[in-house]
Amino acid sequence: MRVLFLTPWYPSEKDAMLGLFVQKHAEAVRAQGCEVRVIFSQGWLDTWRQWRTLRREGWMPDVVQLNVIQKQGLLALWLKHRYGVPYVIIEHFTGYLPSGNTISSHSLHTAFMRYICQNAEAVMPVSEDLQKAMQALGFKAKRWKIIDNVVDDFFFDIPKHRNIEILNHRKTLLHISCFDEPHKNVKGLLRAAKMLSEKRQDWQLVLVGTGVDYKDVRAYAESLSIPKGILRWTGELTPREVAEEMSRADAFVLSSRYETYGVVLAEAAAAGLPILSTPVGIAEEIADLIVPQEIAQYKPGKFAEFIEAILWSQEAVCKVSPVSDFSRFSAEAVGKQLKEIYEEVR
Repeated sequence: MRVLFLTPWYPSEKDAMLGLFVQKHAEAVRAQGCEVRVIFSQGWLDTWRQWRTLRREGWMPDVVQLNVIQKQGLLALWLKHRYGVPYVIIEHFTGYLPSGNTISSHSLHTAFMRYICQNAEAVMPVSEDLQKAMQALGFKAKRWKIIDNVVDDFFFDIPKHRNIEILNHRKTLLHISCFDEPHKNVKGLLRAAKMLSEKRQDWQLVLVGTGVDYKDVRAYAESLSIPKGILRWTGELTPREVAEEMSRADAFVLSSRYETYGVVLAEAAAAGLPILSTPVGIAEEIADLIVPQEIAQYKPGKFAEFIEAILWSQEAVCKVSPVSDFSRFSAEAVGKQLKEIYEEVR
């Protein structure tokens, strides 16, 4: 089966992390025996130029996968009407969410997006929250289906069921972020770290990543005068290096104001880490302890209590019952689901 991916986000030499989740979907589908071609472009003319190159090679897809409803949707529509090639959509965009809303429900652009959506054979948001947000904005689909992002296999190889007492070291809390402060709320986490550090210092917070607000967040951390040794900044790491950090951590924390999915949550779950998270993306399905947004943002003392609880008394503080089988995040499981969808819509 030949599958054409249309996407405005994809890893490149300029940005190795942009759209990595799209690349992993493509790789998962290839592993199921599909021939996958990718048109990565943020403009209509370039999309059309790349398509013409494929046609000159004599290549025609059996199914199109539109990753994010953007201008590339015009090509998906044209291929459907001109050649009868069905298309499906995987949606990741945070702009649908109330907290990250950049979509006007009454604009012509949104009307175009709705038209693209309703003409797809299946629409696959990466979380239930994202599907509800799309529906609230008037998006309709012939068929809705939630699809997971892919977690690399090596996250599943991290030893599970850590014995916290046997480890007997300074407790390590791990945070992974792109340091986009309006989105990730790292300063809220740092305020909580400051409060907890005033009570006890037998722990550390490891902050992985970099991004547009990285320097500002580091400066803010300096202004809080958090005791030396509490914070460790790693900068950007490869996925395997992230897995190594998870193998040394006692718990994972996410303080985001909004997420459509939260791949790092799935990775932490696959790695067997207790998870402390705000109620974003897939957190309410898999996290051990959910932190209300108002606490993560405005009540550092209370947030610090949640951190202390997840590090020193996990069993006593679980507020939800996370699923126990995380194999759904594997490339094999996700690839099989996508191939089944393709076969159904052909």
